[in-house]
Amino acid sequence: MIRLEVTEVRWPLTVPFTIARDTAYDIACLQVRLTDENGRSGRAEAIGVDYAGETIASMRGQIDAVHERLEAGLSRAALQDLLPAGGARNALDCALWDLEAKQRGLPAWQVAGLSPPGPRPTAFTLGIMDESALRAAVRAHAEFEVLKVKTDRGHGLDPVRIVHEEAPRARLIVDANTSWGAADLQRHAPHLADLGVALLEQPCDPREDDCLRGVALPVPVAADEAFVDRASLPRLVGRYQVLNIKLDKTGGLTEALACADAGLALGFRLMVGCMVGSSLSMAPATLVAQRCDFVDLDGPLLQSADCDHPIVYEDGRIGVPTPALWG
Repeated sequence: MIRLEVTEVRWPLTVPFTIARDTAYDIACLQVRLTDENGRSGRAEAIGVDYAGETIASMRGQIDAVHERLEAGLSRAALQDLLPAGGARNALDCALWDLEAKQRGLPAWQVAGLSPPGPRPTAFTLGIMDESALRAAVRAHAEFEVLKVKTDRGHGLDPVRIVHEEAPRARLIVDANTSWGAADLQRHAPHLADLGVALLEQPCDPREDDCLRGVALPVPVAADEAFVDRASLPRLVGRYQVLNIKLDKTGGLTEALACADAGLALGFRLMVGCMVGSSLSMAPATLVAQRCDFVDLDGPLLQSADCDHPIVYEDGRIGVPTPALWG
């Protein structure tokens, strides 16, 4: 018998976080706790995929729909068929991973058959802001060897130039969040390498990404909004070179690990990202990070508060979760 608890948490951001779609001032999350008859608990946190229409209410509704099955004892394998990819399944799947680790007395990486995780360099994300604020933000995070720069059609490469001036040795990820078109790609492509750009993330709308086939880009392109889970992979071949795996998109660690295997088999490189969130959201993703060329798990660094037993970030690297946190 499993007892389910679901709690809504709001994490305040240190500064408003602006991307091409909108501006966020805090992050709403669902935290799930599953407790067995012996008092052992597994927990997890999910934000959901806002641009896919997910909300706290919709995720709660999906969790409520499988409440009885969970309490009767639901396996991770069965969960994959009961709920679609998204935040609700992510919360339950990762809580089941944590619970299984505690029940078996093994770390989650060992349960998954993986090598022991270690600290990995993570990007620090810079939202769209005015020039003085952007320059100050770059200087405040000089220890990061990877910086992610948000932009949109109107700002183009201007934020990228500013970041490159302040941190000329940093590797940059440029994320336009689907706001560029074919003309923008053609205009910006010749300048990317000279600005220290190592990766271009989801520059155009997935409905119009055929244009990626016709543009000679000097850097790889990552699929984010265009990529959900393994079902997405066939149409991404020939358009993208990197998959941005986010557990809120894949619906948990189980599918995320399967996506990593399938993506590598198809010749994709891997990135792991997040929807912001606390260390509890980052913890399962650190297992995926061990296989990735690009890591973007800076959620707690964008917030003014974190959960108990937080992951330690040091010298631009994300550490590994303690058993008190997850796994």
